[in-house]
Amino acid sequence: MFYTDGKLQYPVRVERPNPHFARALQQAIGGVEGEIRVALQYMFQAFGARGPAKYRDMLLNTATEELGHIEMLSTAVALNLENAPLSFQEEVSADAMGGAVLNGMDMRHILSTGLAALPSDANGVPFDCSHVYASGNLAADMYANVTAESSGRVLAVRLYNMTDDPGMKDMLSFLIARDTMHQQQWLAAIEDMGGAAENLPIPNSFPQSQEAGEYSYAYFGHMVDGSIPEGRWSAGPSMDGRAEFSAMKSAPMGDKPALAPARPDGGAQARQSSKSGTTGILGKVEGAIERNL
Repeated sequence: MFYTDGKLQYPVRVERPNPHFARALQQAIGGVEGEIRVALQYMFQAFGARGPAKYRDMLLNTATEELGHIEMLSTAVALNLENAPLSFQEEVSADAMGGAVLNGMDMRHILSTGLAALPSDANGVPFDCSHVYASGNLAADMYANVTAESSGRVLAVRLYNMTDDPGMKDMLSFLIARDTMHQQQWLAAIEDMGGAAENLPIPNSFPQSQEAGEYSYAYFGHMVDGSIPEGRWSAGPSMDGRAEFSAMKSAPMGDKPALAPARPDGGAQARQSSKSGTTGILGKVEGAIERNL
């Protein structure tokens, strides 16, 4: 169950309403870096969490906090839309608020919500859950959560730098601080599970003896000149302490793919359905490529 007392998690105030900024704030609500994304991500990770109950409880607590962030940001959008014009007759070309209608205000804030927030990004694209990651593997999910909080903090910092409204800066300062904590929180959870050495590679339940081991710690270089971008990833001990990194110039290890002819009832051209016709077409294409090279 979820409970609410109707109060905001942190004060939200707007001294100078700005419909442009209301639109920008939509990214923090329904963008891929936004609060709807992380609230649902942590929630579904919790719903499917197996193992020690403390991880499920931690995820649910943080998911609930993120719901509060959606409420804060939605309130901020509404406050930034106060006094926004509802008509093109309101001196749109002369008045700063009216000009916002022509210069970038999200028209759906007028047409669809009556000056309120939307579950969408700054371009009006509805959030579609395509970036909600809940794999059922706690370690993998925690790394995904670090990434989510990192991109969310980047967005919050950009919004902070975009506004000169003291109230908005204060609210965003709080959200930035929470992003800091959540990054630390997910990393701490990984450490609580035994750290990177114990958890990597994910899933650690699959025996590495069944991997093609010669490639497990080899950095592949694909530069035409054979050069390798050297760094921590190409030499020295691996991050899990189980091997040494090496560098390897990538080269094809397989032959060209040879597919069977198209099925006669598959809707392809007739020549694609015959082995000789297919070979002829492929031969002409390959010959043309070789001539151009």
